[in-house]
Amino acid sequence: MIICGVDEAGRGPLAGPVVAAAVILTDDFPYSILNDSKKLSPQRREEATRIIITKAIYSAGWAWPEEIDRFNIHNATLLAMKRAISSLSVTPDVVLIDGKYTPSLPPKFSVNAIVRGDTYVPQIQAASIIAKVIRDLWMERYAWIEPHYLFENHKGYPTREHRLLIKKYGLSPIHRKSFSFTSPE
Repeated sequence: MIICGVDEAGRGPLAGPVVAAAVILTDDFPYSILNDSKKLSPQRREEATRIIITKAIYSAGWAWPEEIDRFNIHNATLLAMKRAISSLSVTPDVVLIDGKYTPSLPPKFSVNAIVRGDTYVPQIQAASIIAKVIRDLWMERYAWIEPHYLFENHKGYPTREHRLLIKKYGLSPIHRKSFSFTSPE
């Protein structure tokens, strides 16, 4: 049975895309490297990513800030997940999604939502790591285009620093216009 795990990164930031990853692990995969991406240091996530991309089947799906504003973050996340699953080179028998909701997929897929799946389902843990690393790298690279927002530091999340920079410079092209931008003090 081919099991695919799916998770996302980037629901909470004020800027940038939401990224979903779909991962199918091989029988010889070293499961001991996996954990919820939030519980791993950036260095451990990058090390795990190098192993995942060489030993697993994976793909990523993106939903861009304009889509987040148009469809809302929930629906944009499901869209990114659907894009990730649809981009896989292998069709899974079962798709396990982290969370409460699943994207609409063709009937050929058996899809299950698993709350906190990233804490104990290896395929979802791998997807969690891939999604987080891909999104963080994209935000770091985008910082080259808009260096004054310091995206390489906060990755678009609503930190005090980020809110102060929005107050100073206004919104960049990748800010989510539908999100609240209350500034600190």
